[in-house]
Amino acid sequence: SGLIYENVSFVNKMPDCKLIAYGLDFGYSLDPSACVGVYRLGDELYLQEILYEKGLTNQDLAERLKPIVGRAEVICDSSEPKSIEEMYRYGLVGCKPAVKGRDSILNGIDILKRFKINVVNSSNLKKEFRSYKWATDKYGNSLQKPVDKFNHLLDALRYVALIHLKQHNRGWYSIR
Repeated sequence: SGLIYENVSFVNKMPDCKLIAYGLDFGYSLDPSACVGVYRLGDELYLQEILYEKGLTNQDLAERLKPIVGRAEVICDSSEPKSIEEMYRYGLVGCKPAVKGRDSILNGIDILKRFKINVVNSSNLKKEFRSYKWATDKYGNSLQKPVDKFNHLLDALRYVALIHLKQHNRGWYSIR
């Protein structure tokens, strides 16, 4: 109970769908570096784990990712501008910072809840989706804030969502 995402399925095969971008969350010793490919088919997202590993330098990351992502857009954790610049210099020319802003975690979660999410053959994504929960107070009441655990690939996914999946000025407005 208390899971943040309940709109998730686990599938064995990637259909023919369009790549939106890759998301990259930096890690090193305590947390893994995590990269996810985000694809879209209609109102469904398909996620493919690209990398999930500790102890990688930025050069190691670039060497591992370059053959997979090529010149595609890679949305990175904006809290590490030096790492983004290094990745670019190592040949990942599509690297750019995420646009976080105020309440970006909750906004990203809200955006992703609008889609049916399909995870393609990834035990790490499966573990994160099954473990990512709302924080609770001592009485078990939800604080509407996620626990900051089991979220490395999910953070990378959120970076892509905040740039490419949000809908600007959605709905009807009335000016009086």
